[in-house]
Amino acid sequence: MTPQELFEDAARRPSQVAQHVLGGISPEVLNTMPGGTANSVAWLVWHAARQQDAQVAGLAGTEEVWTAQGWNGRFGLDLPDSSMGLGHGPDDVARVRVASAEPLQAYLDAVVERTVDYVHGLTDAQLDEVVDRSWDPPVTRGVRLVSTVDDAAQHLGQAAYARGLVDDGWSGPF
Repeated sequence: MTPQELFEDAARRPSQVAQHVLGGISPEVLNTMPGGTANSVAWLVWHAARQQDAQVAGLAGTEEVWTAQGWNGRFGLDLPDSSMGLGHGPDDVARVRVASAEPLQAYLDAVVERTVDYVHGLTDAQLDEVVDRSWDPPVTRGVRLVSTVDDAAQHLGQAAYARGLVDDGWSGPF
């Protein structure tokens, strides 16, 4: 198995978890913020995709899937197109409302496909290239890619937990 194939397997897992978390979810549950201030399932899935989209586009030197494929218009959120959730408080989280789970899953899937395509075009030397010297040790392209997938996986786990908090009787995918 090549590093690219290994990464592809890891990169696809958040989408697979999202299918379970979003399956049969009602708009009310999707948009409910547990306790009135915690991140909703919709926000968590949206943020998982947005952070990965923004970071991979930055590495690739390309436009984000969010704007390049028109997802920003399809979602129609009351947030700047550059917003990806970092620093969001409850008022910002509440602005991420969707009528159904379909666009969340489709956007996440599109981001994952873009990520996988990008990684398959990289050489081992490119994966080892330092892309951020502000950290100690400096961050390589491969490490940055792993961190984006790890962040997405963590947020999908949080989405499963949030759904369990607000959807009486739902049990997670595992």
